[in-house]
This record gives sequence, C-alpha cells and structure tokens, in this order.
Amino acid sequence: MATIPADRSTPVVLPVSKAALLLGATIVGALLLYYFIGVDQGAVSIFGSDTHVHEFVHDARHFLGFPCH
Repeated sequence: MATIPADRSTPVVLPVSKAALLLGATIVGALLLYYFIGVDQGAVSIFGSDTHVHEFVHDARHFLGFPCH
C-alpha cells in the first residue's frame, strides 16, 4: 500500500513592526482608492475643478453604486 506524503507547510512569521507597517499601508491605500472612486466629484475634488480622475473611474462608480450625476 502506497502512502501519500503529508504537506509540510511553514507559516510566514512577520515581526510586529513589519505587520503594522503593512497593515497601515494597506489601510491608507484602501482609503485613497475609496476616495478616488467614491467621493471625488470633480467640483469638490482635492485637485480643484479638474475632472480627469472622476472621468477615469466613472464606470466603476456606477458599477459600485456610487451616485455621481
């Protein structure tokens, strides 16, 4: 009878400082993405009246249910 070798997986161990840095970067990136897709309206944009960001993510806004008109 043949035996199947067991998978030996090694967990990834991160230092707390590196894990906190990665978590913080992920949160900041997620908030920026949320702002540009969900909040930026062109007229009230942090870039002034420039609507390039709004037009770039326009279809994503409607797909995700954010109103923009």
